[in-house]
Amino acid sequence: MGQALYRKYRSKSLKEIVGQEHITATLEQALKQGRISHAYLLTGPRGVGKTSVARILAHAVNGLPYTDDQAHFDIIEIDAASNRRIDEIRELRDKVYVAPTSAKYKVYIIDEVHMLTREAFNALLKTLEEPPAHAIFILATTDAHKLPDTIVSRTQRFTFKPVETAQVVAHLDDIAKQEKIAITPEALELLAEHGEGSFRDSISLLDQLSAHGTKIEAVDVLKLLGVPPAGAIDELVGALEGGSGTGELMTLLSGLFMQGYQPAIVAKQLAARLRQRLMDGESSLPADRTLDLLKRLIEVPVSYDPERFLEIALLDARPPAEVSTSSTPAATVSEKPTHQRTE
Repeated sequence: MGQALYRKYRSKSLKEIVGQEHITATLEQALKQGRISHAYLLTGPRGVGKTSVARILAHAVNGLPYTDDQAHFDIIEIDAASNRRIDEIRELRDKVYVAPTSAKYKVYIIDEVHMLTREAFNALLKTLEEPPAHAIFILATTDAHKLPDTIVSRTQRFTFKPVETAQVVAHLDDIAKQEKIAITPEALELLAEHGEGSFRDSISLLDQLSAHGTKIEAVDVLKLLGVPPAGAIDELVGALEGGSGTGELMTLLSGLFMQGYQPAIVAKQLAARLRQRLMDGESSLPADRTLDLLKRLIEVPVSYDPERFLEIALLDARPPAEVSTSSTPAATVSEKPTHQRTE
């Protein structure tokens, strides 16, 4: 079985980490000066290098070479998503005072730390307040706002950012050349954009396409992602802004759904197009209607019935039907002759 590309090309040193220079430079300097903290907090979106940096740092503080092939007994990784209860943290707290077997430090990497229960956080806090000199904690999370302030305040926090598209494209291009994968620049750009700043997501998509057999084009990426053609989205926008009837809008949407395009992806592409038209001043819809629609498009993926939700959102966003200015002449009421009563 071949190794996944995102694992094969995972960074093995701080210098290899791309797009997080504000973090790697600080850590490198701290390591040179021997300024080691007892607890680090790595926060940021998925797939930007948090776990890689945690592993590299865990090996670097111990002066150990880092390879993805072997695990060191004194570097313990814990997935908080599946070990979130107080029992697991109590066990950690008991074992943390045991000296390392061969390394200088015993390093605990706790991934997705925000998943811990309140009781588990309280148990972890006690350990962070009075850690043994040989213990280092590296906490990683995509949702730092869910962590108690008491935990955050006892760590050195490093905030990762989404990697710029140009850097992702360059990295993907380098991998493609090493793997002898023929791919166009447009296709690389689409992979990077869909990854939304995540190296792991973009590399995984490239890995999926690597078995294509022929040169990978932009259309191949769109098919893999299930993204509707730009022309279809433009038709929807045109029908929406042009005040088309209910039937035309529903027919266009039904056609997309029949071709297998998911409502969440249609909503995302439509939102991107409407946002761009709003920024460029090209939209004929009132700004308040466009903003309301953009809010509702965000809710499509989590709605109970995404297809109907998207349909109703678009129908509701149409400009009101024009009221005819020509009025129908009022019917003339003939006055009945007044008959005088004769005595």
